[in-house]
Amino acid sequence: MTEKMEDSDIEDSENGPKIYLPGRPLKKDELLVHDPSAYLMLHEAQTGAPCLSFDIIPDGDGNNRTEFPLTVYLVAGTQAETPNGNSIIVMKVSNLVKTFKEADDDSESSDDDSDSEDENFIAKLPKMESALARHRGTINRLRTTVANGSVLAAVWSEFGRVSIVDLKQQLQTITDPSVPSVKKKKKKKKNVGEPVDPLQVFTGHSDEGYGLDWSPVAKGVLASGDCKSDIFVWHPAEAGWNITSSPLSGHTDSVEDLQWSPNEANVLASCSVDRTIRIWDTREHGSTACKLTVKEAHKSDINVISWNRREPFIVSGGDDGFLNIWDLRNFESNNPVAILKHHSKSVTTVEWSPHESSIFASGGEDDQIALWDLAVERDDDPNMDPQLKGLPPQLLFIHQGQNDIKELHWHAQVPGLVISTANSGLNFFKTISV
Repeated sequence: MTEKMEDSDIEDSENGPKIYLPGRPLKKDELLVHDPSAYLMLHEAQTGAPCLSFDIIPDGDGNNRTEFPLTVYLVAGTQAETPNGNSIIVMKVSNLVKTFKEADDDSESSDDDSDSEDENFIAKLPKMESALARHRGTINRLRTTVANGSVLAAVWSEFGRVSIVDLKQQLQTITDPSVPSVKKKKKKKKNVGEPVDPLQVFTGHSDEGYGLDWSPVAKGVLASGDCKSDIFVWHPAEAGWNITSSPLSGHTDSVEDLQWSPNEANVLASCSVDRTIRIWDTREHGSTACKLTVKEAHKSDINVISWNRREPFIVSGGDDGFLNIWDLRNFESNNPVAILKHHSKSVTTVEWSPHESSIFASGGEDDQIALWDLAVERDDDPNMDPQLKGLPPQLLFIHQGQNDIKELHWHAQVPGLVISTANSGLNFFKTISV
């Protein structure tokens, strides 16, 4: 792991640093670097094969953590070049220290001081420990839950299967050095981990998919949606899960994302390539389960949704680059309460902050992660930089440096910490804005 050193300011040799807005071409004498003073923490990591999806594993280190260094636990799924080269990766990332500010260029130090600084820098580098479980095929999406004291991962495979895996052995490997490693077999050339026996595998979907979510209210209840428009609901049973014999039907194209209500055990939201957002009562079956529908919620495919934990809002992001905020109290009016436009390409990930009800983050194919606060209003400051006046007033922060951003999550136990994955790797960051 190394610190990220290219993001939000331009170094201009004549005029000093300038604010950079994405989309403006750089001049020959300009270099794009990040401003350390804008971050409380910023680190990156590589996982070998890129990960399309990941989730944060709850830990026992306490809530509302603000002290550095930080330790976090993650599980991710890879996109390897060959089907047999994929893994579920369980990670412990520790020693996430505060961002270092660059020393004064004019300062001089002795060789002894320099050696001491080098040793100190190495000691403060984050550390990543991992344990792998072999998985056949690309992992389209991965979501975790804690049920009956176990950390479970639901995994969508490119081969149209949804599996549930107990991560106990992998977690023991990275937390207890005395546990035998499950990283790889000695005879294997590639580090893809040992095969694991899933607790359950569902082959009832007629195609691969991306929609996947565990209920935060009804423990162990899962929903999975596929590219053929079907949604299945899983209910925990004495041995495994009972899966609905007939899917929830109503969408006419691929189900791209699913979100359970944070308050009601039987209420589920979905979004689709058919440009609709639907609310379901999962106690019913087939088309009768669909209770509310927003038609033409976006101008093109809807990729992602997120359900606010404290307010009756859902945010959606689509291929049109728009972020729409929907009030569930007036859902079918087809009128979002807010329309936000900053991303220049498809929105691929969006999530409300678990700590601030007005704040959410979004990421897209334009290689940007944006932090938003709906509570912010336009400041008519006459001294404001002219190029900032064209930005939405709710836009707090723009994070760059990753290529082809896939997914982001806020850490529920560490306020303000955002973790994101892209084809270029993982980022861990906290800004001064949130």
